[in-house]
Amino acid sequence: MSDTGPGATPDEPIRVLLADDHPVYRDGLAVLLASIPGIDVAGTAANGNEAVERAADLQPDIVVMDVRMPDLDGIEATRRIVADSPHIGVVVLTMSEDDATLFAAMRAGARGYLLKGANQAEITRAIVAVSHGEAIFGPAVARRVADFFASPPAAPRDVAFPQLTPREREILSLIAAGRPNPQIASALFLSPKTVRNNISNIFAKLHVADRAEAIVRAREAGLGR
Repeated sequence: MSDTGPGATPDEPIRVLLADDHPVYRDGLAVLLASIPGIDVAGTAANGNEAVERAADLQPDIVVMDVRMPDLDGIEATRRIVADSPHIGVVVLTMSEDDATLFAAMRAGARGYLLKGANQAEITRAIVAVSHGEAIFGPAVARRVADFFASPPAAPRDVAFPQLTPREREILSLIAAGRPNPQIASALFLSPKTVRNNISNIFAKLHVADRAEAIVRAREAGLGR
C-alpha cells in the first residue's frame, strides 16, 4: 500500500470489509461489490466484535459498517477500529435515520454515512471517496448535516479569542488538547491542507511563533481541557 495517503494505490483494488448481522443483506452486498472493478471484498463480519477483530487482521482500506449489531454495535466498533488503525475508513450503511445515530457515528470516526436504501452507484462512490481521504454522506443525510450546522447556537459573549473564526477556535481547542494535524483533519472531516492553512491563520491572529506557544495561550484561556 502506498505511504502517500489513505486507500489503495491506482494499481491496487480498494480492499473492503463488510460488517452486517443480516446474512442475506451482507452476502448480497458482498456479491454486488465484488462485481465492481477496483473493489476487492477482503472479508465479512457478522457482529461488531468480529468486525474489530477482522479489521485488525485484514487491515482493509474500508469497512462498510452496519450500526445495530449483536455483541458490539457499529458505533463502538467504528470507534475501536479507527483508534487502532486510523488509516482505515469507515462507511456506515444503516437503516438508522435519526440524528443521534448519525452524529454518534461521526464522533466515533466514521467518514461516510449512507442509508440502506442507497443504490450501487452511491455505495461505490462512498467507498471510493472515503478511500481517498474524503468524507461523504448520502443526499438525505447530507441535507440534515447541512441543516444542523446552518443554525449554530449563539456564541457566548465572553468567547475566547473573538478574532478567530468558529472553525479556527475549534482547531485551536484540538491543538490545545494535544491532537496532531492528521487527527484534527479526521475529527473535523477536513483535508490536511485545510487544517494547515487554518493553523497558519491562528498563529498570525494570536501573534504566536509556534504550536507550543499557541497551546500555552489556548490552555490559559480554558481550551483543550
